[in-house]
Amino acid sequence: MVILLTILVYLGALMLFSRLTSLHSDNDTFYRGNRRSPWYMVAFGMVGASISGITFVSVPGMVMATQMTYLQTCLGFILGYFAVAFILLPVYYRLNLTTIYTYLDRRLGKEAYKTGSWFFLLSKMTGAAVRFYVVCIILHRFVLSQLGVPFVVTVVVMVGMIWLYTRRGGIKTLVWTDTFQTVCMFTALLLITYNVIDALGYGIGDAIRAVAADEHSRIFVFDDWVSRQNFWKQFLSGVFIVIVMTGLDQDMMQKNLTCKTLREAQKDMCTYGMAFVPANLLFMALGILLMMLAQKQGLPLSDTGDELLPMFAASGILGNSVVILFTIGIVAASFSSADSALTAMTTSYCVDIREKKEDESLRHKTHIAMAAVFAVIILAVDAVGSSSVIDAIYVLCSYTYGPLLGLFAFGLLTRRSVAGRTVPYIAVGSPLLCFAIDKTVASATGYHFGYELLMLNGALTFIGLWLGGHKMKAKEYATKC
Repeated sequence: MVILLTILVYLGALMLFSRLTSLHSDNDTFYRGNRRSPWYMVAFGMVGASISGITFVSVPGMVMATQMTYLQTCLGFILGYFAVAFILLPVYYRLNLTTIYTYLDRRLGKEAYKTGSWFFLLSKMTGAAVRFYVVCIILHRFVLSQLGVPFVVTVVVMVGMIWLYTRRGGIKTLVWTDTFQTVCMFTALLLITYNVIDALGYGIGDAIRAVAADEHSRIFVFDDWVSRQNFWKQFLSGVFIVIVMTGLDQDMMQKNLTCKTLREAQKDMCTYGMAFVPANLLFMALGILLMMLAQKQGLPLSDTGDELLPMFAASGILGNSVVILFTIGIVAASFSSADSALTAMTTSYCVDIREKKEDESLRHKTHIAMAAVFAVIILAVDAVGSSSVIDAIYVLCSYTYGPLLGLFAFGLLTRRSVAGRTVPYIAVGSPLLCFAIDKTVASATGYHFGYELLMLNGALTFIGLWLGGHKMKAKEYATKC
């Protein structure tokens, strides 16, 4: 009942934000927030939207298997955000885009435009469903299943909540709710960490020294080139993960495009890009402290790292306050990620696929349909497991975002046209070829590709487009760009 009441109060707060921000709303409000969002609010809210419930649950548990090596990827994030701010954002603002895939239409043609839009919908729908599945399964496992509520009802109700507070204001509402949810998430994280430190009998300084001395605190791996945790693999993967999952993702860029000017959007991007190293460092430190507490309490650790923090929240060892804080933290993180995904998918379908930007009736119907499909995919994800959900998401994005990376890189870095009819085949064939290469190399050498699959996939798409295209005349190129 404590958890259920916490969620109801939290939802009430979101509905209040929705009510206040959706007055006199129209399609421009839903899609672009009328381009009046303060950059500092977008930046702060984007931290929460980017972290998601996956980070809240999965990152503390990652230290069990991979120590703190994930921070190498986070260091790559910083360079990736600067690349997005100073390479991609100027293009998007110069062309005054509502969706970023309109760039592909202007530069490479209709086939590339539609292909990029469909790949975004596929990527975002599956990735967001996996993320939101975490909060659904935790709420169901620890609360609703004991009340006899079927999992399908849990999913439908949770997705329905998101649809309810985003259906009118869209992206304008999300700028404000994401700020609120980021405050809630980090407040919960800090207070949970404080409770764990107190349960261990440490002071703040003692906790820092204990984490630094623990064998799981290793960050850098330079001595093993085969390892998936090798620094350069992780760092470069982090750069390209940000470029594709932020810079080439309508969900992430839609909020940035609500800023008044390019300069403000760049300040927003660089500001929140710097936040990921300290944020994830705190999550991983919490994971090490929880392992210490489990050893002190004599509790067996699960083989699945994703269950480390939920196990303590559900056990009651840290008191009801941590139960409430954990509920607020994971719901805030999950909602801030899923609500923007639902809004972005609605925007992309209406503007890119149907090309009916002004049709409000279509927008309302699409928003409902996207919520329904979202719920169905979450239920499908329930049949698939992973020892680390965040790792599964990054591998998944390597296959689905790779063609987007290749398309945008080809448009920005070359002055060649493409053979329009071949673009969909290249975009589908590249991930399939990437999968075949991964399996062949693994069977022949024992080496398994990690996040670097994304770069390989993008390169294969780029090569395919290059082989099928031809060099454009300077005047023709100037009219398209």
